[in-house]
Amino acid sequence: MIYELLIGLRYTRAQPRQSGADSSNRFISFIALISLLGLALGVAALIVVLSVMNGFQKELRTRILGVVSHVQISAQDGALTDWQSTLQIAAKHPRVLAAAPFVQEQGMLSFDGEVRGMLVRGVLPEMENRVADFAGHMRIGKLENLRAGEFGMILGSELARALHVVVGDKVTLLAPQGLVTPVAVMPRMKQFRIIGIFEVGMFEFDSGLALIHLNDAQALYRMGEDVSGVRLKVDELFAAPLIGRELLPALRTVAPNAWVSDWTRSHANFFRAVDIEKRMMFLILLLIVAVAAFNIVSTLVMAVQDKRADIAILRTLGASPQSIMCIFIVQGMLIGMIGLAAGVVGGVALALNVDVVVPALEHALGLQFLAKDVYYISDLPSDLQWNDVGIICVVSFVLTVVATLYPSWRASLTQPAEALRYE
Repeated sequence: MIYELLIGLRYTRAQPRQSGADSSNRFISFIALISLLGLALGVAALIVVLSVMNGFQKELRTRILGVVSHVQISAQDGALTDWQSTLQIAAKHPRVLAAAPFVQEQGMLSFDGEVRGMLVRGVLPEMENRVADFAGHMRIGKLENLRAGEFGMILGSELARALHVVVGDKVTLLAPQGLVTPVAVMPRMKQFRIIGIFEVGMFEFDSGLALIHLNDAQALYRMGEDVSGVRLKVDELFAAPLIGRELLPALRTVAPNAWVSDWTRSHANFFRAVDIEKRMMFLILLLIVAVAAFNIVSTLVMAVQDKRADIAILRTLGASPQSIMCIFIVQGMLIGMIGLAAGVVGGVALALNVDVVVPALEHALGLQFLAKDVYYISDLPSDLQWNDVGIICVVSFVLTVVATLYPSWRASLTQPAEALRYE
């Protein structure tokens, strides 16, 4: 072992040179311990918070994409003709898992004096279950209960609550496409029976979406055999833009007015806001790590002052200023690496067990952090991503190394004669 490393390791521990220096060395060791624990706590907090934010982002993406398609093929004029050929071409793509047609229009629901505007989506239940996850979010009834000609409807939970309807009630749907009469333009109205209620956990959909059968929607909105578009489910979420671009040339051969969009466009602002929030939280919590890392500066400054006589003796024995500098860099890096390792182990362990730790804390404290009657996501989700852990480790290590440079440089400037004058 090279002597710089050996001496740096010995200086890290509280080993007094003489009885008079005992309190000084122990105080320096205590400050080093505080710096180590602060760095460990900061790193652990950063890992846990980023994991929880990743979990929220994943949960929101899952809930949104349970209703919104990965890729959507529509027509520029709002009516996609020969949708069967479009669906067949899209289904042939190797990365497309499922495809389903849909009709989506605006409408107003009326029941017992209550009126609410919403989106009406006509679907084929047997195909819709392959591209969306309505079946997993049905609170009452089943999506398969939608049958052509029976004019059944499935509502979002918040919309049903606003209208005060339950399964079995009959509501009136008013379509904006009206009937032209000699007197005036009369809105088209049709009575539907509520056969189910879904809840996906996103207010946008739970309060503003109603599902009916595709054939009923085509009849109500006078679309004939046309549809609004075709929804696709792909094998990789983040490959949706690429798959859409690959499909477009082939789709234009059967539908010249075809238009392809994907979930990254339809909800771009939402996911961009979540990503920006995650980045800002990373920077804010990184300040905690920076403060803990730069506590090492004060530890090393006191250590250098206490070891001036030792430094002078080493210099007289032939140690170069670079060797003296390496000794204190080793001491500071050792403190930082132990704190970093402890923080990573603690942070990873806590991030992987958030679903156990948080309920235990709620039970012990007698409170609930995310009340079910207030928040749609009432449990803290966690999604540990190792690339985040790697970035945290690298940044924390760099901060630790930077913190050791100035005190070590000051130690290398120590003059032996000046340091030993009063010894």
